[in-house]
Parts: sequence; C-alpha cells; structure tokens
Amino acid sequence: MKLVIIAGSGAVGKMTVGQELMKQTGLRLFHNHMMIEPVLEIFGRFEGRVIGELREVIFREFAQSDLPGMIFTYMWAFDQQADWDYIAHVADIFRERGADIYWVELVADQAVRLERNRTENRLAHKASKRNLAFSEGNILHEDEHYRLVSNEGEIPFENYVKIDNTNLSPEEVVKIIRERFGL
Repeated sequence: MKLVIIAGSGAVGKMTVGQELMKQTGLRLFHNHMMIEPVLEIFGRFEGRVIGELREVIFREFAQSDLPGMIFTYMWAFDQQADWDYIAHVADIFRERGADIYWVELVADQAVRLERNRTENRLAHKASKRNLAFSEGNILHEDEHYRLVSNEGEIPFENYVKIDNTNLSPEEVVKIIRERFGL
C-alpha cells in the first residue's frame, strides 16, 4: 500500500493534482474537502473535531483494506506543531500497515492561486469556496497568518519532493511525482 500526502497552500492545486495522480495510478483520492463540505452542510459551520474524527475512520479503514493506496491532500501550516503532529499521525496509521509514504509539497505564487480559486473544478468540488470574496479572503488571511511553505531543508522525509507548480499543468506535476517516486 502507498500513501501520497500532497500539501500546500490554499488553491495551490492539491486536489487537481491528486485527481490527475489518481487517474494515472489508480490510487484513491481523499482530498481535504471531502470531509469539510459535508460537515459544513450539516452543522452550518466548521467543526474541526468532527472533521478530524471522520477522517480518522476513513484512514483506519482504508489502511486495513486491500486497496493499492491513497492520495491525501492537506493544507499544512509548517509553523504549527499541531499540524506536524497530525500529519505524522496520519502517516503512522498507514506505516503500521506496511505502507510506503510519499510527501509532495506544492507551491505557487499567490496571484496564480487566487486565479485558481475561481476554477470550475475547484468550485464544483468545494461548495464552501463558491463565495469567492470569502474564499479569496481566506487565502489572503492564511498566507498572512501561517507559514504554508516549508523552509529549505525543513522536511526530513526520504520520499519528499517540493514542486513549484506556478507554471505547470497538473499532468506535468504528476509526471514529476511519478518519475521521482516510481509510481
């Protein structure tokens, strides 16, 4: 089994790259908003604990399955220890079952990410992003208050790649990922 974790700032292209990687490899995509959107719909607000518990069930059940692997997308604040702990916990769930773990960090210019925030694919899969003024405000707020791009040499994992996808298509990014990790 494989776990590919795709991290990056808001609207960097995590889900879109994950969709293309799924198409090319057969690994299953579990993008962050697959749990966020139903919880927002049911509760009418963000409920982090509920989202976390739902994710936990998915991770544990998937890791015990006979499926070839999962692609998980996550906005990782590198200046928040809780995010480091969470992502290590997710990896451990899969590692305990003998999975190979791959780490992909996507980075792109803020102007490009603000454009991507308006793409049809993003809005189709993330209802909470359809209020463009609000979602663009979130991107700006997150960029200002969190460090969503790792520092050089900060990521200690063997199977790690950082890709600036500012000017790359999802297909080009997936080609880099597949070649780097032999997927």
